[in-house]
Amino acid sequence: MPPAPLAITGATGRLGGRVARRLADAGVAQRLLVRDPDRAPRLPGATAVRAPYGDAGAVRAALEGAATVLMVSASESPDRVGQHRTFVDAAVAAGVEHLVYVSFAGAAPDATFTLARDHGATEEHVRARGLTATFLRDSLYADFAPALVGEDGAIRGPAGDGRVALVAQDDIADVAALVLRDPAAHAGRTYDLTGPEALTLHEVAATLAAVTGRAVRYVPETPEEAHASRASYGAPDWQVDAWVSTYTAIAAGELAAVSSAVPDLLGRPATTLEQVLRAAG
Repeated sequence: MPPAPLAITGATGRLGGRVARRLADAGVAQRLLVRDPDRAPRLPGATAVRAPYGDAGAVRAALEGAATVLMVSASESPDRVGQHRTFVDAAVAAGVEHLVYVSFAGAAPDATFTLARDHGATEEHVRARGLTATFLRDSLYADFAPALVGEDGAIRGPAGDGRVALVAQDDIADVAALVLRDPAAHAGRTYDLTGPEALTLHEVAATLAAVTGRAVRYVPETPEEAHASRASYGAPDWQVDAWVSTYTAIAAGELAAVSSAVPDLLGRPATTLEQVLRAAG
């Protein structure tokens, strides 16, 4: 009898797509749980199934027969934790044995970064349901550093002189693929996935400038200034709070720790911000 396929969520996104491609390249059969199968990547050994996180019936049906599932967190929304709980409950009902959840550094109810609280609540629900799990607690993505820069070449936010150990999405995907191919070896483990160094936003700006040739600088704001400067975007309060708390979490030192998990697991150094930026062209 062939092994049960892995179930992979988020395959239409940057991170889940990376993981799915790695597994396909390794000849691993997988079931891609997506909102729109037409947008799923066409990969050898992969089957796309419609299973939005909030649709318990669809998720349960999609997970039937799958022993292990990669759960990439749902899109940011006010009811994300509710969607996560629905998904986890459906996974339990379907008989999933092991859940690998893409969480966030410092996930906890009292985390400064508001969305890290969502991840903490999700982790707690997974534990409460008795699911064997592996939590991948990622730092902020190094790949997204260019998006922090405004049209005027400034990174603005209330991060002070705090540091952040930005992590490459390719490193996270490599770790996830490794864990998924031998989940039992990682049962009950929580891995903090970071880059090899913790940088201030002044240093992030300098790295961006050096690689791109563009003048980039970091302009510190107070939390009040940050909320005011983002008011023009017309985003809901919870979204603005999430944006601003990304920076205040850095200021609080909650994203400064550098973990050895990436090199320990992969047998190679973690990727630097400069390397990520140069690879992106």
